Amino acid sequence: MIEKLRNCFDEMVVYKDLKKSNFFSALSLPSFMRDWLLKKFEDESGHFDSDELVHFVRTYLPRKDEWTAIKNQVVIEHERVKFLAKVSVDIDIKTGEVSFALPDFGLSNKDTIIEDAVWQTCKDDLVRGRETWGMVEIGYRSPDSYDVELSKNKSKGANRGKIKLTAFKSFCPYTIDINYFKEARCEFTTAEWLDVLLGAVDYNASGYLGNEEKKLTMLTRLLPFVEKKLNLVELAPKGTGKSYLFGQVSRYGWLSSGGVMSRAKMFYDVSKRTDGLVASNDFVTLDEVQTITFPDVNEMRGALKSFCENGYCNIGNHRVDGDAGVILCGNIKEETMDADGFGNMFEELPPVFHESALIERFHGFIKGWNIPRMNDDLKIAGWALNSEYFCSIMHELRDDMSYRAIVDELIEVPEAADTRDTEAVKRISTAYLKLLFPQVRSASDISAREFKRYCLDRARKMRDTIKYQLGLLDVEYRGKDIPVFSVRPDLEEVG
Repeated sequence: MIEKLRNCFDEMVVYKDLKKSNFFSALSLPSFMRDWLLKKFEDESGHFDSDELVHFVRTYLPRKDEWTAIKNQVVIEHERVKFLAKVSVDIDIKTGEVSFALPDFGLSNKDTIIEDAVWQTCKDDLVRGRETWGMVEIGYRSPDSYDVELSKNKSKGANRGKIKLTAFKSFCPYTIDINYFKEARCEFTTAEWLDVLLGAVDYNASGYLGNEEKKLTMLTRLLPFVEKKLNLVELAPKGTGKSYLFGQVSRYGWLSSGGVMSRAKMFYDVSKRTDGLVASNDFVTLDEVQTITFPDVNEMRGALKSFCENGYCNIGNHRVDGDAGVILCGNIKEETMDADGFGNMFEELPPVFHESALIERFHGFIKGWNIPRMNDDLKIAGWALNSEYFCSIMHELRDDMSYRAIVDELIEVPEAADTRDTEAVKRISTAYLKLLFPQVRSASDISAREFKRYCLDRARKMRDTIKYQLGLLDVEYRGKDIPVFSVRPDLEEVG
């Protein structure tokens, strides 16, 4: 299969060896950054010069505590500095001035500017999304460099010194060809494709010893990568890799581990007038959710209920819109684990989640105890899809509405089915279809048997666990099973 993978995806395949080498662990790089570097420095045999790579990292990937030194170079020494960073831009409607922010270093728009000549060369890359990764070059525009006459028409303080963007090159210089990815999937069997997906997110498929259920449970964590507004709960034993997958693999998601999570940070900061995490990420994961504290439980619960239901919430007079899925991850005691999900698993969650109306808005439950504890045999050591490329594909697939139309055609919804149950099952099924069968362009492209086995049945079980837990929280839901969704009879006969 390795030759098939390399033939199909060519330069988007890299050699990853996480089993015997701690080289990248020592550099503390996320997977997408590591694979970007591997693609840049590896030869055709998968070898690279570690000294050369380390030099690049030290030169172009500054730590947050090096920001003061960078400002000294730019502001005091009047040097230009180039490094990799996450960038967001803003256009002032009143003045027409374009500014940028480097969120990872705390540099805000009020202290920056992008002059017109630079903006014209890089605007196509910078307007693609709320935040963009790339190679930035910054310099300084001192107060005395302003044209006095022009500044008369500017607002007060407009002639302050500002850090300026002098150049930008996208982190992803190649074009993502979704159609090619879909066509390449046709070359693999379903079993082979599961292994391809695992390798793309740094896992060694052979470490699962052919256990398809464990593989699929692991890959279920990727569903919010490909489907908008998909809200999941995962409770699992310690050491199963929750934090790694949600926090290190994709540059499009956000992981919050413990500590304090305020409504301002997650949704909207009234004092700063800035949208929160849900507006700029594909998913927001609250990891170690038992240890997270919420300053105001009621306001957080209200915002979560609205956002998880509608994809927006109103904070004062401001409406926050976003496509992010909300994922709750927590550790669970061994005695609480139940193969069928019948134990009371939400009792240890923070009080904000002890309300059925909120939990009902989470579409499905991942039984993390089906995922083996991380060990060396589960770490990738071989050729695999570049994580940065793979997660870019997943991000692009979120906008493809054709899969939902196929799911709507395939699934038979019984009469009087609860709307939230129907939406949950269809949304999860759609995510599975995108992830496992991206080549499907119409309902006839997938057999009823495969759709039922890999998409519908798994979606029903994930929703069923949520429904049972709701019954433990609220007697109103007790004994209410989800409807019996099925593949349309006429399509099942054809499949």
